This record gives sequence, C-alpha cells and structure tokens, in this order.
Amino acid sequence: MSKRLQSTLERSQKRVEAALQQRLLNTHSPFAEHDSKSHLATLYEAMRYSLLNGGKRVRPLLVYASAEAINHTADPVGLDTIASSMEMIHSYSLVHDDLPAMDDDDLRRGKPTCHKAFDEATAILAGDALQARAFELLANMDCDAQIAIQLIKQLSLASGPMGMVGGQAMDLAAVDAQIDLEHLQSIHQLKTGGLICAAVSMGATFAGANETQMASLDKYACAIGLSFQVQDDIIDIESDTSILGKQQGADLALNKPTYPALLSLDGAKQKAQELHQQALIALQSFDDKADTLRELSAYIISRHH
Repeated sequence: MSKRLQSTLERSQKRVEAALQQRLLNTHSPFAEHDSKSHLATLYEAMRYSLLNGGKRVRPLLVYASAEAINHTADPVGLDTIASSMEMIHSYSLVHDDLPAMDDDDLRRGKPTCHKAFDEATAILAGDALQARAFELLANMDCDAQIAIQLIKQLSLASGPMGMVGGQAMDLAAVDAQIDLEHLQSIHQLKTGGLICAAVSMGATFAGANETQMASLDKYACAIGLSFQVQDDIIDIESDTSILGKQQGADLALNKPTYPALLSLDGAKQKAQELHQQALIALQSFDDKADTLRELSAYIISRHH
C-alpha cells in the first residue's frame, strides 16, 4: 500500500469510527412510556462490539473516494451518514455469517465472534438491529428527498435477495457441490460485489454524478467487487490465522468452491490482476481526483488480510 493511500485510509477509518459512535448514542426507544435504556444495554453492547472492533473500513472509504471523484465539496456530514449505514450493513452481515447455522466461525478480526462473546440470540438481534438502523439513518438524512430515496434503493438492492443475502444463500448451497467458474462468479458478484458497488454508487449519487460518470463507476465497482473476493480466496490459502484475524483455511475446511480451486492459485492471482486492469480502464475519463479509487483497486489485490 502506498504511503498516500495508507494515510487516506487511516483518516477515513478515524472519520467513520467517530461517525459510527455518534450514531449509536441514542438508546432510548420512542415507543416506550418509561426509559428503556437500561433494558437495551446488552443489545447495544453487542452492536458496538460488532461495529467498532476494527476492520479495514474499505466500504466507507469507497463512499468518500467516489464522492471525491465527482465533487470534493459534497456535504461531509451526509457522506458520514452514508458511510455509517454502509458499515452497519456490512457488520450485520458478518455477525450473521459467523453464526453456527451459517459459516460457524469463532474468530472475527482476531476477537471472539459476536455469538461467542455474547450468545447466539443476542448476535441475531444485534445483526437485525444494525440492519434496521442503517436504513433509519438514510431515511433521516438532511438532503433532497429524492436523493435519500435513491440511496435507500441502492443499499436495499445491494444488501437483499438480489445482492448480498442472495449471494450468501448461493454460497451456502454450493458447499460440497461441483460448480463452474460462471456460477462462482455470480455468487461473489452478489455476496461481496453488491455492497462494494453500492458504496461507490451511493457516494457518487450523493455527490451529483451524471449518467456517464455513474456508468463508468459501476464498471469500476464491479471489477473491484470481484477482485476483492478473488483476493480473499487467495489469502485464505496463503495467510495464517494470526494475520487474518479469523480461522485460516476456513473455506477449504467447509469445502466451499473458491477461485484457486477452479483456476489454481496462480490462475486466481492472474484473474485478480485482470480485474484490477479493468478497474483502471473504467476510470480513464476521470482526473486525479479519482486516484484514491485507483490506488484502492491496487490495494485490494495486494492485501494479506
């Protein structure tokens, strides 16, 4: 990772961490006649545990970077809200993915998964709460109503049955099954690529992108969304548990189809490079304000965790 991108990523991480903490402060329910805060303490603790336990925060950075590529004067508070909603959806998905009925993982970012730190029921509810809170944030944004509706449409499409949840269902159905490369690509375009595409399109939408700009950014996002998963599959083989922050070889243990399994390890690395080039080509019409997006594509296929 370049020094420039490292600095940008660190600033973005601090920015979204502060935004997330601020957006989890209010624990009083408007539906209760009496203060319900104390009764919700465990739920909010589990939400915070899952949301604020580190992570690369790549999706929030994509929100900020895509907006920067279009209009560097876009309202920073609005972008923080979009980045927060994106990270809440991502975190909820990880909490549920880790559950015994799904991937059955004990570690996430080097710490016990939510259902291990609390219990299974609390983890399910924490994930549900984060998902609902994400859309609540977007619905209450101080911006043009049509923009808010568009943002909600983009995130709901990317996170629902035609996006992340659908990809997760396909992924589970593919365990112990023989599938081809086209099928595997479809799984990850939905499971991983959907939210990455939404992060880019939401930042660009809020910043006022036109149709031509959106089309180019969509191509970019599709490329990096897939390269992200290809690199994850490579990392699952080449890295170790202490670096990954989760169990190394988990996909192999579950007999999940992966790009190295279908293409070989070298073939998967070549695929990641090809996708990176596609991402760069998609950004050819953009000036240097899109350099963070360009550097992010390179980072995605070079990271080790």
